[in-house]
Amino acid sequence: MFPQVMEGLRVVQDGTYLDGTFGRGGHARGVLQRLGAGGRLLLMDKDPEAIAVAGREFGADARVAIQRGSFADLAQWDAVRAGLDGVLFDLGVSSPQLDVAERGFSFGKDGPLDMRMDPDAGESAAQWLARADEREIADVLWTYGEERMSRRIARAIVARRAIEPFTRTADLAAVIATAMPRGKSDIHPATRSFQAIRIHVNRELEDLERGLAAAHDALKPGGRLTVISFHSLEDRIVKRFIAGRAKAPPANRRLPETTGFVPTLRAIGDASKAAADELAGNPRARSAVLRVAEKLPVGATA
Repeated sequence: MFPQVMEGLRVVQDGTYLDGTFGRGGHARGVLQRLGAGGRLLLMDKDPEAIAVAGREFGADARVAIQRGSFADLAQWDAVRAGLDGVLFDLGVSSPQLDVAERGFSFGKDGPLDMRMDPDAGESAAQWLARADEREIADVLWTYGEERMSRRIARAIVARRAIEPFTRTADLAAVIATAMPRGKSDIHPATRSFQAIRIHVNRELEDLERGLAAAHDALKPGGRLTVISFHSLEDRIVKRFIAGRAKAPPANRRLPETTGFVPTLRAIGDASKAAADELAGNPRARSAVLRVAEKLPVGATA
């Protein structure tokens, strides 16, 4: 969704922009091409491999600053405090993370059961599955994966780990597949469960909520918030965040009337999806949804 993202960010030559999910730098390159000598590009990512790529490719550019960490903590970065003209979050797991079996994100490639975007922080998926009780596992699969068979899968996981702990992605995927009823779906039976465990291990939705709030506060009037989501849970959070700051809440006859709502964001267009030509070359973009909002001046109307 590169053209839509660049249009959404509306880069100005002397602006300051934050790419909170650097990945492998596709969007960062586009922003830099549009910046002048007085512009600034701030790059963040949890993944040390992504940060290494950022350092190699952009570290010598005086306009670029690089910080390893979650965009949830962007407000703690001194470079952000002067204000931002644009923020980009490209959510979820990146293609390089999926394609490297050793990262443990893919049920299609056998590797260590890790799933952490930052391998130096928090619990791995294997560690969490070794200690979580059946109810917690089921709740995670249902809440973050919308997996209808969450209880059945959780029982199978707990029964199997009593015999041998889970350490490999292919092993977990096989147990999940065995627990699922046979169907005609083309989707692998472990898809939703792997998504759910990854989201939980990385605290992705909690980080998203914190990151959106921090980005909102850091944006200058006229600055743009641009977010690409890849599943409904993420997109719902982004949609509600923008709407909650763009429109007054609907009146409720049972509650006292509220006054004084002041909008701070304006939604830019409707949600957009990847074009057909992009999908032909990148099938993973089929579920991507882009939303853009603009920070309003104090006292403005949406």
